Amino acid sequence: MSLEDLYRQVILDHYRSPRNQGHIEGCDAHGEGHNPLCGDEIFLDLAIGDDTVIDVAISGQGCSISQASASMMSEAIKGKTLVEVDDLIHRFKVMMNVEQGDDGLDPARPGAVLGDLEALQGVRKFPVRIKCASLPWTTLEEALATREG
Repeated sequence: MSLEDLYRQVILDHYRSPRNQGHIEGCDAHGEGHNPLCGDEIFLDLAIGDDTVIDVAISGQGCSISQASASMMSEAIKGKTLVEVDDLIHRFKVMMNVEQGDDGLDPARPGAVLGDLEALQGVRKFPVRIKCASLPWTTLEEALATREG
């Protein structure tokens, strides 16, 4: 099995069996992301305590790339401090060529930090799909930027 096939399987697994689905009543941060070009929607709730993501819930609809990215993101940020979450956001954007890697990051080898998210690096070959993969991350940034406290 090729690495590309393995990545495809990881994406399909997260799409078919998304992690952390649902809503959090009384969440500390909420974000809603929409891509009007393709109809992808991401809704994100975060429970935050002591500057750590205690719980995360996602919902929405859209293509396999956006929904798998949301599922993988939810797993990657749960239990992380807000500083670690900011670092993950940056590392993901560098991997997707959305941001420059100004801190020595190698966008081709972020797997030790990003885990399953590395499967999405193949999306870079299809620039129109980068927005699909990035939507959950921009929704996360919005949720964190607009939270109170």
